[in-house]
Amino acid sequence: MFTFLKAQAASLVASAVDFLVTIIAVELLGLWYMAGTMVGTVSGGVTHFALGRTWVFKASDKTIPAQALKYVLVWNGSMLLNASGVYVITRYGGLNYVYSKMITSLLVGVLYNYIIQKRYVFKKEYI
Repeated sequence: MFTFLKAQAASLVASAVDFLVTIIAVELLGLWYMAGTMVGTVSGGVTHFALGRTWVFKASDKTIPAQALKYVLVWNGSMLLNASGVYVITRYGGLNYVYSKMITSLLVGVLYNYIIQKRYVFKKEYI
């Protein structure tokens, strides 16, 4: 249970980075909300990998390239789910992209990211 709580805290930090970068990209730099979402997702992903590896799952005993490759595979799925969710909710639900991103991030974070990262990316190897 403690790992789950740490994972949610790390997700919160990564989401804050993601949202901040997204909003800056869209509102200050004038990017289309979908492009801003992708840039924010990349920034949040890098933050989340670092926190997951060192703090949440304490998996820094493994090589970074091996974990990073697994993380990127999972993260690509996450990015696709996040971008699709933001697009669908914004376009067809009529919500502002920030609210769409909040809803989507919460769902993807709990139902996809945590489970796959724990069981695949940062999996503990028992000898």
